[in-house]
Formats: sequence, C-alpha cells, structure tokens
Amino acid sequence: MSQQLKEWKAKGQYYRHRGHAAFYRMEGSGQALLICHGYPYNTYDFKEIWPSLTSMFQVIAPDMLGMGFSDKPSNYDYSFADHANFYTKLLHKLGINKVHVLSHDLGNSVVQELLARQHSGTNSFEILSVAFLNGGLFTDVYKPRLIQKLLSQTPPPIGKLISRLMTKRSVSRATAEVFGATTKPSAELLHDFWEILNYNNGKLLAWKIGRLIFDKEPHQSRWIAAMQQTKVPMIFINGPADPNSGIHMANRYKELIPNPQVILLPEAIGHWPQLEAPDEVLRVFLQFHQRVHTESKSLK
Repeated sequence: MSQQLKEWKAKGQYYRHRGHAAFYRMEGSGQALLICHGYPYNTYDFKEIWPSLTSMFQVIAPDMLGMGFSDKPSNYDYSFADHANFYTKLLHKLGINKVHVLSHDLGNSVVQELLARQHSGTNSFEILSVAFLNGGLFTDVYKPRLIQKLLSQTPPPIGKLISRLMTKRSVSRATAEVFGATTKPSAELLHDFWEILNYNNGKLLAWKIGRLIFDKEPHQSRWIAAMQQTKVPMIFINGPADPNSGIHMANRYKELIPNPQVILLPEAIGHWPQLEAPDEVLRVFLQFHQRVHTESKSLK
C-alpha cells in the first residue's frame, strides 16, 4: 500500500450500515458534494481532484459496502436500493439534506436510483445537481469486458471460482484496458488498486458486486424517465476512448436526455477521467457548478 493510500485510509471515519462498518471521508466547507464511486475500487479514484474539490465544497466520500475500506460481508444482499439507502443514511447521520453529486461507473446507477426517488417524492434529501463521469447509464449500449461477463454472467459457483483465481496481473491488465492508450495507470496505482480490492477479502466478492452491472435492466425505464423529467441540472463528462461507456454512451445520452449537457474530453481519455485528465475534469465540473449557481440565483 503506497504512502498516499495509507494516508487516505488514515483520514477516514466509519459509520454503521445494517450492522457493518462503512468507511467515509469528509473534508472541506461550503455546499455539500457527495462522491459516488465505481466498481471495483473506491473513492480513492478521486484522489487527483480531491484537494481542489475540498477547497470549494464540503466533500462526503463513502466507500460502498463490499468495496474499498468498508466491510465486505459475503452473505449480504447487494442491490442498487441498498446502496441508495447507504448514502441516504450517511447524509441523515451527518445532518445534510441538500447535496450536489459527482459520480462514476457503478455510482452512476445508484445516483439514477436516487434521482428516481427524488422525482417520485420519496427521497429524504435534495439532489441539487449531478455530474456523471463514465459509466453504464444505459444498458442497451453498455459494453462489458470479457472478465466482467465471466465474473457476473456465469452461474454463481463459476463466478466465485474466477474471483478466487484472479491474480494481480489479470486484474491490472483488465483495469489498464479501459484507460486511454496514452494515459495508462502507473505500476504504483495498479498496486494500490490491488490492495483496495483485496482489503477485507474483497477480491472474493468481485463476482457478487459485479452482478449489479447486469441487474440494471428492470430499473431502466424508471431511471431514464426520471432523468428525462427531472429539473435537477445534470452533466455527463465523458472519456470517449472508454470501451465500456465511452463516446457511444455519450451519444446515447444525447439521444435520450432533453437539453443534454455532454462534454467529451480529449479523444485519448478512457474510463477513469478523474485520474486520466484530472485538470480537465475539474475545469468542466467547476464551470458546470458556476452555471448551476448562477441559474439558481436568478430563480430566487
């Protein structure tokens, strides 16, 4: 574990969700910004833009159960609804009832669930804005990698076996595949990813968490309808070279979402824009927030 990752973990806190310890970091002041990370790692994915974000927002960055530095119970019903409840419970504990959101990958789907709840009047906090990074917002154009299919679309015993047999080399290769050709992760970052995945025996759960990727279909019509009808300002910041959810996902967003705000990053940027092009992501994100702030003031 690198010194930077050790320090990240040391600065975290824990709260209890359904009897399990959940890691989160909270830092900064200003309006609340909730970070919803992706699969299979954690909020450390946002380390490059963390100092800038915390200089302008009160940033809340939890690791979902089953990932990162949170508990990873094997006998647990992981679901989008439970992950949404997880964030809701933490915000309630912290006394926060209004948040901006920045999400990536699996986190996008959890945010879609939260947006749908807000649209139906069943959310207990108000989402003020959403910035999506790369992720499978729409299942009809999502392109999972082979390892994802082997882990999560095979019978559970096979998924469990593959999780057990995964090596650092195979995981690092699969991770690097979805980065851009000129923005590949360093050996140190890949090692940290491996440490994060293995923390609390998380590697053995990779198949189970990964199944959520293929459990979106029943929710799609409700989620998309909420995105189409919501008044919440949204933006999709997309690394177009991502083979999973790159430019094809951005194009689908433009087709489905009214008045879409879509920003395509430089063509070499892949699945992890916040790591591959942190300065560009931060610039676009802050410009979006300036517009949101200006528009909200004009409505008062």
